[in-house]
Amino acid sequence: MRFGLNLRGVVGKILEQAWFMDESDGDQRLPHHRSPPEFVSLDHLADAGVLYWKLNPSDYENDEELRKIREARGYNYMDLLDLCPEKVDNYEQKLKNFYTEHIHGDEEIRYCLEGSGYFDVRDKEDRWIRIWIKPGDLIVLPAGIYHRFTLDTSNYIKLMRLFVGEPVWTAFNRPQEEHPARKQYARSLAEKVGVALAAH
Repeated sequence: MRFGLNLRGVVGKILEQAWFMDESDGDQRLPHHRSPPEFVSLDHLADAGVLYWKLNPSDYENDEELRKIREARGYNYMDLLDLCPEKVDNYEQKLKNFYTEHIHGDEEIRYCLEGSGYFDVRDKEDRWIRIWIKPGDLIVLPAGIYHRFTLDTSNYIKLMRLFVGEPVWTAFNRPQEEHPARKQYARSLAEKVGVALAAH
């Protein structure tokens, strides 16, 4: 499945790895499905500005499609991150920080090479969508979108982090309605709604 360069290439496709979350405050590493589960389409994620590709994680160093994505989107910085209790200092505190709702001033680009975890994003109606990323999943979260991250019960993920230019990892915790990236993101959502209405 490929989604991103051709934004409507998988029209209406339902991902069994993205769903609306319930409102419970139990273990953040559990799926938190609603009852019954409500899965989310790639189109719905695209409407929130989230891009998605399915790639081959076993050959990421020579992957031509990954190279094309990086070239097309200007991702000239790359590093790898192993996230698990054994390899990260202050693991519990870092995971708590990652799970605090926030925005960034730039895109957040993550490519899962091993393990799994959850990115939660807010949609246009401010509902949480949980995206379960596994090996081969590359997602791009737009600057200004409210989001958070947690591991699942496997407690391990290996991520490639991509960036345009020098990386800036600063998180701005909600509320950030006056932040320039948040204002630009809100404008882009409003423009999408305007285009959709004009098409009717």
